[in-house]
Amino acid sequence: MEESNKEILMIQKWLNQHNELYTSATRHPFTLSIRDGSVDLSAFKRWLGQDYIFVRAFVPFVASLLLKAWKESDDDSDIEVILGGIAALNDEVSWFKREASKWSVPLSATVPQKTNLEYCRFLESLMSPEVDYTVAVTAFWAIEAVYQESYAHCLSDGSKTPEELKETCQRWGNDGFGQYCHTLQNIANRRLEKSSEDIISKAEATVIRVLEYEVEFWNMSRGET
Repeated sequence: MEESNKEILMIQKWLNQHNELYTSATRHPFTLSIRDGSVDLSAFKRWLGQDYIFVRAFVPFVASLLLKAWKESDDDSDIEVILGGIAALNDEVSWFKREASKWSVPLSATVPQKTNLEYCRFLESLMSPEVDYTVAVTAFWAIEAVYQESYAHCLSDGSKTPEELKETCQRWGNDGFGQYCHTLQNIANRRLEKSSEDIISKAEATVIRVLEYEVEFWNMSRGET
């Protein structure tokens, strides 16, 4: 049945056009190895340390998104949604510290790898006042959606995810986070519907870059350059 909403068509069009890249990000060998129980725990520990560094850089990006929403959004509820994300990130940072302690990952001594540094620089570029709110919030959706879909798959029927990794998968794979990502997608959809072709083009290019970075980040976690 044909969709009548332009913005949903736009998101779906992107996912259809870039399906191979989206699948590479959400069904990566790293997360698939968690799902089938074959994960190399050294790779998991590498991911844990590097993702902690990324999350620390992600916090100011989301804070900048909150400011953009305040200035540019046509719906006050956007601010509440993004504020909820910031509150969740506070808990997430604490979670990483607890997990790192459990797995004996020395966060203070963890050096960011090249891919991580590049991804964090990309995040910083999105914080610029020149970057439109629509572009930034679409990037936020894409970043969160990759983790949600990747880790939800690790919990779905037929998974053999090791018990000691189920908490990690539940953190991003739970239904509540899935609903949050859906809300972010709705915001991005609403904004895209009202945007110029230039903004739509920039948003699409940003989503593509996010997906590429996500694949590279998973690769890095496996020790691949």
